[in-house]
Amino acid sequence: MSVQAYILIQTEVGKASSVAKAVSAIAGVTIAEGVTGPYDVIMRAESPSMEDFGRTVLAKVQAVSGITRTLTCPVTSH
Repeated sequence: MSVQAYILIQTEVGKASSVAKAVSAIAGVTIAEGVTGPYDVIMRAESPSMEDFGRTVLAKVQAVSGITRTLTCPVTSH
């Protein structure tokens, strides 16, 4: 069973569009969109396991320039 999660992203001012584009190019990311509200970008990603998710998706997302904070929300049912 794969692991799926939404990641809520806060960015530096004016960086939402470039962050959404950058994270959408990461393997495992299924969608990334700019939004309004307390977060600037919301993305969804999946991976074969939680360990793989952390190593391949989260680590790459957190390395994207312009991100100030992330909140990962694992999906509990499919």
